[in-house]
Amino acid sequence: MQLDENISAVITGGASGLGEATARELAKHGVKCALFDLNAEKGEAVATDINGIFCEANVTEEESVIAAFEKARAANGQERILINCAGTGIAIKTAARDKETGDIVPHPLDPFNTIIQINLVGTFRCIAHSAAGMMSLDPNTDDGGRGAVVNTASVAAEDGQIGQAAYSASKGGIVGMTLPVARDLSREGIRVNTILPGLFDTPLFEGAPDKIKQALGAQVPFPSRLGYPTEYAELARHLCENDMMNGECVRLDGAIRMAPR
Repeated sequence: MQLDENISAVITGGASGLGEATARELAKHGVKCALFDLNAEKGEAVATDINGIFCEANVTEEESVIAAFEKARAANGQERILINCAGTGIAIKTAARDKETGDIVPHPLDPFNTIIQINLVGTFRCIAHSAAGMMSLDPNTDDGGRGAVVNTASVAAEDGQIGQAAYSASKGGIVGMTLPVARDLSREGIRVNTILPGLFDTPLFEGAPDKIKQALGAQVPFPSRLGYPTEYAELARHLCENDMMNGECVRLDGAIRMAPR
């Protein structure tokens, strides 16, 4: 797919971090971007900066997502690109002893379900609505391509750490559905790929001392640092541009394999 001013994109989680970097990268190539996020202040600021549009969206709520797509398409037309970056995480053990009382407590299900709903179900919800819209378009490549989806999983999908049962399950689900969704949409010319980022310098580490960031970066074989959001954005752009990339899950991690803790 050739990126230019005739292409529209939706980026979930587009107000900050990997989503913001990707929106800026696509906008540099002329793409009209709609940012889905809950943070209206940051989202509006980024959208203004890249001449895009902000659409307040909660990926766990069907009506919110539908309304956001309607707003985005009214402004920019039907998107040919969907980048799923909305997500979050928690750290709770499957069962643990309370440090103060010594009581043994199981992982509460509400926060587990919340992570699944945001990261996994939210991603699939946006794919389903975006793909339905893309199917209405005429192909714009010689191979009959209509669009491209890029999802964000995590290296935790393959080597999750202690306390990451919910997070790893949600990201593993994204990895697991990548190929079948790509196959579902293959005859419609819609490609689906997933990036598994390692340790990246995103708002997750906002406020962390430099010593902590350096220590985390030192765990990466090479380059021994936290990843830059722009590096994720460049890979996301390539996955949109390269028509042979389909059904793939790509680690972007500097060769790190996460230790148990």
